Amino acid sequence: MSSPTPRRRPTPAVYRRRRLAVVLIALLIVGGIVALVIWQPWRMWTDAAGVPQPGASPSATGTTPPAPTPSGPPSPAASVAPSPSPTPTRSASGGDGDEEIEPCTTGDVTVTAVADKGAYGTGEMPQLSIRLVNDTEFPCLINVGTAAQTFEITSGSDTWWRSTDCQEDSSDQVVQLEGGQAVASAAPIVWDRTRSAVDTCKGKRQSALPGWYNLTVSIGGIESVEPAQFTLR
Repeated sequence: MSSPTPRRRPTPAVYRRRRLAVVLIALLIVGGIVALVIWQPWRMWTDAAGVPQPGASPSATGTTPPAPTPSGPPSPAASVAPSPSPTPTRSASGGDGDEEIEPCTTGDVTVTAVADKGAYGTGEMPQLSIRLVNDTEFPCLINVGTAAQTFEITSGSDTWWRSTDCQEDSSDQVVQLEGGQAVASAAPIVWDRTRSAVDTCKGKRQSALPGWYNLTVSIGGIESVEPAQFTLR
């Protein structure tokens, strides 16, 4: 009977490979446990208010997914300039729309009497103008022709001069005064510092005396709110 063949002991290289395999298996087990703790697939994501969102899934890195871009108005760089709004109009019935424009009234327009100076020396002639402003946002129609203009100069209770006393070739000119628009006389009227009357248009007139004078005006039936004051020397 032959003797058994002695078993060969593993070489050192085999031992090293076995130990490496054991270490790798242990690392895989530990890594799987850590991944489950961090990932937590049994949990659901919540919105900003803390309400669970069952349809949400975690991101690959395990962090909260980025919030969606909020809907709202575009940024200034991407916005489109709005079209200019049409000028509002006011109809006779008081509604807005493309209807007939009303005449200007005292409540719509402010009329101002204007003298080019506050004081005039000997021989200086006052230059008189009208300024008007539409105080509303609506356009209105007003007659600015010479037939609708009146300049009147007084001193105390004495009326010294009216532009209509000897007026010739008067005319009408109806214009549209836009909301907020301000306009003034294209050319001033010059007062020759004399007293006027309908019966002295072609005769000699009395010269105005030194002192304080007041100018009032009206246009389109609307009178100036306050007089313009000046002095003659």
